[in-house]
Amino acid sequence: MEIAKLQTQTRFLVRQRLRLMVNQYEVHVEAPDGSEGPLVAFAQQKRMAFKEQVTLYSDDTKAHPLLGFKARKRIDLASAYDVTGADGQPIGVFRKDFKKSLLASTWHLEQPGMEVTTGSERNKFVAILRRVWNVIPYAENLPFAWPYHFDFRVGGQDAFSVEKKFGFRDRYVVDVKDPRLDRRLVIAQAIGLDALQSR
Repeated sequence: MEIAKLQTQTRFLVRQRLRLMVNQYEVHVEAPDGSEGPLVAFAQQKRMAFKEQVTLYSDDTKAHPLLGFKARKRIDLASAYDVTGADGQPIGVFRKDFKKSLLASTWHLEQPGMEVTTGSERNKFVAILRRVWNVIPYAENLPFAWPYHFDFRVGGQDAFSVEKKFGFRDRYVVDVKDPRLDRRLVIAQAIGLDALQSR
């Protein structure tokens, strides 16, 4: 999908594929009936990488890069992730707020020309339950996904949301409310929420 057309989309459906050694993600626009429409991005992340780097492609053939994000530092719980387009030009930055995330995960997203967009978990009770679940031995290897909902706001207004659905695999609904947001940056942040959440 061309960037100009991608920028007009307001809802994306993100699904994680179950693979042994890598995390794979498919990003679709939502069809009029609520089902998955055309695939607009495909990502693959190696597990246990010392320095996070994820490239998103236009489809699963991985022939045409769309964007990517990369950690500035190795194994840094508060590292920033630079997001760049296929041409290598910067799109924006997102980073986890480590201190605020001790109770409820919080992320900051920066796009040139806009105020900082901040997102945090809506339900603090579910946030605590997820933390308890993650300390149970082998729980992270079970095919089960706790739901969560991130609300991102900028200048006191809703910017976008990422809702993780309850179930046995990771599925997300991403709703974009601020038309100024670069959809590529939103997609990168949505995938980052899953791929980097436990870091």
